[in-house]
Formats: sequence, C-alpha cells, structure tokens
Amino acid sequence: MSASTAPSPAPSLYPILLMMIAMVSMPSGAALAKSLFPMVGAQGTAALRLLFSALMLLAYFRPWRVRLTPSGWRVVLAYGLSLGMMNLLFYMSLRTIPLGIAVALEFTGPLTVALLSSRRFADFCWILLAAVGILLLIPRGAEVHSLDPAGMLLALGAGLCWALYIVFGRRAGLHHGTQTVALASTVATVVVLPFGFAQAGTGLFALEVLPWALGVAVLSSALPYALEITVLSRIPVRVFGTLLSLEPVFAAFSGMLFLRETLSLTQWVAIVAIVSASIGITIGDRRPTKARPKHKQ
Repeated sequence: MSASTAPSPAPSLYPILLMMIAMVSMPSGAALAKSLFPMVGAQGTAALRLLFSALMLLAYFRPWRVRLTPSGWRVVLAYGLSLGMMNLLFYMSLRTIPLGIAVALEFTGPLTVALLSSRRFADFCWILLAAVGILLLIPRGAEVHSLDPAGMLLALGAGLCWALYIVFGRRAGLHHGTQTVALASTVATVVVLPFGFAQAGTGLFALEVLPWALGVAVLSSALPYALEITVLSRIPVRVFGTLLSLEPVFAAFSGMLFLRETLSLTQWVAIVAIVSASIGITIGDRRPTKARPKHKQ
C-alpha cells in the first residue's frame, strides 16, 4: 500500500487539545465583549476585536515572508472576508438574543460543513445526534416568541460565514502556511472597521475602551484563530467542523461562570448529545486520505 493511500490515523490528542483551549477562550471573550456594547456598539466592538487581533497576529506570524500567487491571494481575501463578516454579524446578533442562543444558531455553519464533507453512514448518525443536541439548546414554545427574528437571522448569517471561514481557512493553511491567518485578519479589519467608525466615531479609540478591547481581541480572536489555523492543517475539515459542536457547550459553561446562567435538564441532555457526537466522529475518522501538500514558507 502506497503512502498516499494508507489509512490516516485517528486525530492525535494535540490538535484536539488546541481546539479545547480555543473554545474556552472564545465564549470568555464574548462575555467580556458585551460590556463594550454600551460604549462603542456591536459594530465598534467587532472592529476593535479584529483590529487588535490583526496587530498581534501580524507581529507574531510576520506574514510578509509568505509569497502568494494570485490564486493564493484570492483564497486569503475570501478567508478574510468571511472572518470579518462572521464577527460583525455575530456581535450584531448579541444585541437582541442571548449568547447561548446566538452560538447555537451560528453553529449551523460548521455543522453543515461536517454534513457535506461526510461519506459514511455512521458519520451522518453522529452529525444527526449533534444536530439534535443543538436543537435542544434552542428555546421552544412560548420562549421562541421572545427571541428577536432579526437577531436570529444575523446569527444564522454568521453561521454561513463561519462555514466559509472553515473552508477557506483550511485551504489557506494547507497551501500557504499558518501565517495566512494574520493576512486574513488584516483583510477582516479593513472590511469591518468602517462599520465601527460609523457606529462609534472617534469614540472607538477612547482610552477607557482600549484595555477592554485588547482583552476581547486576545480571548476572542488572536488566541483561538491562531490555534484554529494550526488545527485546520492537521485534521480533516469534517472532523474540525464536528469538534466545533463543542462550542455551544463551552458557551453554556461560560454563561454559568460569568453571567450566572443555569442549565435545565434538557440542556444537559443536549450537552451529552453534542459531546458524544464529537467523540464518535473523531474516533471513527479512519478514511484513506491523500497526502497533504507542504506549506509554502
């Protein structure tokens, strides 16, 4: 059996550990970001988050050493555009719907990626179980009428952008190296910054705002995106997308710790379903895969 057709080993612990760190960081940053809404609005918060994270990622990765072809630049631009709009739409949804609900609705993007990338019957069963868990996290009955439809649509739009972020981010990472996350963050900042200025004007850079914005950038962007671009080049996109099903779980725990939210029995059942699906599809990933291209440094 040739090296290019040998069965791929199950995902190692290292990329999964990186994903766990990223998913702890994300909801913590989102909880902190809501404190900035009264000062600079959702659009301003998204712009500051992207701006500070781009500066940190540029300093760390030094992407000017990467030589991209025109097709490579197109992938990076698509990666950055999806990243910018994902952040903007998600924060705008948080203005009118709870954090846990926004994360659950946004996750429809990664879940769709996982579904479209699957080929085995067992994979569809695990993804169906994850989908059931996500649905259980969404309020039903009388609670549904209290949710703002526009906010829910914004969260779903963020989910679509999240799906594109996974696809283009993996492509950029595989072919051009992890430094592309810094280039994509720069593109995202250029896209979203005008929305921030339109919302907050020069108040966007008020001294009392900057320390909080820096904290949001570290927790919500710089750290998790650096980790995710590393993971995307190490595991199949389907496995990555399904591992992200843990995101609503970490958001729920973040709500308990920082916002004093409680979980119902139904929500605990949802958490068990999502975690079980993530473990099942990760352990079961042993399909033959083609050799991955080397990074261009």
